[in-house]
Amino acid sequence: MATYLYRLGRFVTRRRRLVVSVWLGLLAGVIALAVAGGGKTVDNFTVPGTQSQQATDLLAQRIPAFAGAQTQVVFATSGPAKVTGSAYRTSIEAALANLRKVPQVPQVPQVALVSDPFQTGSVAADGRAALARVQYAATSADVKTSTLDALNAAVTPSRDAGVQTEFSGSVYPGSAPKISELPEVIGIAIGFRILLVTFGAVTAAGLPILTALIGVVIGLMGVTAVAAVVNVASASTSLAVMLGLSCGIDYALFISSRHRTNLLQGMTVEDSIALAVGSAGSSVVFAAATVMLALCGLAVVGIPFLTVMGLCAAGAVLIAALVALTLMPALLGFAGLKVARFITPLPRPERPEQAARRAATRPGQTAGAAWARFVVRFKVPVVLAGVAVLAVIALPAAKLQLGLPGGNSQPSSNTGHKAYNLVSGTFGVGFNGPLLVVADLSTESGPQAITRIVSLLRHEPDVVAASALVSANHTAIIQVIPQTGPNASATSTLVKRIRHDEPAIAAQTGVHVLVGGTTAANIDTSAKLSSALPIFLIVVVGLAFLLLTLAFRTIFVPIKSILGFLLSVFAAFGAEVAVFQWGWAKSVFGITPSETVSFLPIILLAIIFGLSSDYEVFVVSRIKEDFSHTGDAIGAVQRGTGMSVRVVSAAALIMFFVFVAFLTGNDVTVKAIGFSLAVGVFLDAFVVRLTLVPAVMALIRGKFWYHPQWFGRYIPDLDIEGEQLKASLAIPEAATPVTTPS
Repeated sequence: MATYLYRLGRFVTRRRRLVVSVWLGLLAGVIALAVAGGGKTVDNFTVPGTQSQQATDLLAQRIPAFAGAQTQVVFATSGPAKVTGSAYRTSIEAALANLRKVPQVPQVPQVALVSDPFQTGSVAADGRAALARVQYAATSADVKTSTLDALNAAVTPSRDAGVQTEFSGSVYPGSAPKISELPEVIGIAIGFRILLVTFGAVTAAGLPILTALIGVVIGLMGVTAVAAVVNVASASTSLAVMLGLSCGIDYALFISSRHRTNLLQGMTVEDSIALAVGSAGSSVVFAAATVMLALCGLAVVGIPFLTVMGLCAAGAVLIAALVALTLMPALLGFAGLKVARFITPLPRPERPEQAARRAATRPGQTAGAAWARFVVRFKVPVVLAGVAVLAVIALPAAKLQLGLPGGNSQPSSNTGHKAYNLVSGTFGVGFNGPLLVVADLSTESGPQAITRIVSLLRHEPDVVAASALVSANHTAIIQVIPQTGPNASATSTLVKRIRHDEPAIAAQTGVHVLVGGTTAANIDTSAKLSSALPIFLIVVVGLAFLLLTLAFRTIFVPIKSILGFLLSVFAAFGAEVAVFQWGWAKSVFGITPSETVSFLPIILLAIIFGLSSDYEVFVVSRIKEDFSHTGDAIGAVQRGTGMSVRVVSAAALIMFFVFVAFLTGNDVTVKAIGFSLAVGVFLDAFVVRLTLVPAVMALIRGKFWYHPQWFGRYIPDLDIEGEQLKASLAIPEAATPVTTPS
């Protein structure tokens, strides 16, 4: 592999104008395609095969007006005033009349029904609140922003009369997260600062940022273009940007760092670029392949929006790798020796150049080498301390509770959060997540059957109320109000109990029922994700095990990598629970404690497993490169780790701050993903890969590289560390240092 990548590096260096032109043309083309397609991301979660989805499908056939999304409108007064007062009731009825007049979008039906709380009896017992429902014929994905804006304008009469009016439900004004460019700007600024400190050269620091940005724009526009054809969850965009930016900078950093070292050792620009792509490029290929494998593995869960999210993120990583392997070398060819033109900060202008030359020509004298010697010398206490720290951080993970974000998890200023609190305080928390029981009346059952079903449902434990909403076209809809909130375990138990009792209900009434609605759909999603997690781990970890075994030709590398990953990911789970569920430092992060987003664990497993392999491949390949040359197991661990510390630290810090930057947004899902990834990457890079990995390798010594003879005969040596390439090119370990222009 190293030989092919070496030839690729030389080709793109010599044909750099063509390569840059192709990438710029691709950039322009994908932007044009995205603009022409006009695709938009949505938050329409469907889970095929679940009972909630079957209920939705039945309603779509029989009563389409009730198969779509729903918005709850809460009207509330303060003090002794009641919504039933003449002035307040008149303003509320005027608002309801306006809601019924919301303009329809051509060819896309929108508002189908607006309930009147004064007619349906949806008025709180103390008279301080009324609850109306706006029912759409369209799904959440098809409810237009213009419709939601019209809803917000329609309730002006009630608000002008002093009635607090808030929205909640599966879709409502303000439910779509606002996309902000601030996280990307912060991540890029911090990344450039880290690279500037790492390289001490403006050109060397700027090129990885430039190439990563080009890759991110291509990936982002690609996601937008895909959104015009299929439903793409809004979190997919943020995830693709996170990974595209962080992986793009890291992969370019791996190659440019090796190139700069080659230059300082006396190689020519063209030879240096080719060798950097041939050696560090192998790490990029395997690291990217592992990340993509983990992300594509999300397809085994069987949930469409999660599959699309994984594929979009994998596409962003693929683009990042291709940019690093082709566009980055081409730009390095244009830059020439400028990548080693050092900045002169006061008061010590010579420091950046001294540090760079020391790392290139005297790697044993660097701070990274000192750290590696410390880890190897105290390997046993280091292993015990590292495992203990990660285990303590992981302890809260035992209390992990899954759910999809609702109004209670939104910022306190969000109308969904206000509506949730109003409903909980006046009607009861269960009214925030009603269940819809759909009864199939194909057997020509009469009204008595529906009355009997309602009675049976009212007598279920933890049910506050049950009432028939509508009956048409051989189908009836019964609303069931749980005693607990949408994400409470008791509500999930209630859904399971009703489904378990369905045969008894059918035996007594002759009618089959399905439990659906947004709350049941969220419960089904969480359940399916939990059940798919073991399969996902087996498939993804198994394939990654084979990939890493093939790359390093020993089973110890993948075993160690997987064990280290498990420590990192459970520590990330623990931090997630402590902050987002228990509310530790909630004021710092601006969050409202709530359940962990149900698809976060499987997303986190996929991404951290892939990203942890980045550092595993880079560190271990440097160690193996030294071991292949010297045969000194302990010395190889010290020297290989020492040479990796600076680059891996820079790469990990860039990823860490890119993920942290997404905490500045308002979307609770994106915040949770960004925080968990930041913690996971930080711990995996600094505690696992730069501490536990060299300590364990020092304990095992040369046996670490053992593989059976049959393995060596039948499995090709991919030369991931580029040692065979160097031997074929007769490249010495270090050449005469070159003097770069000032």
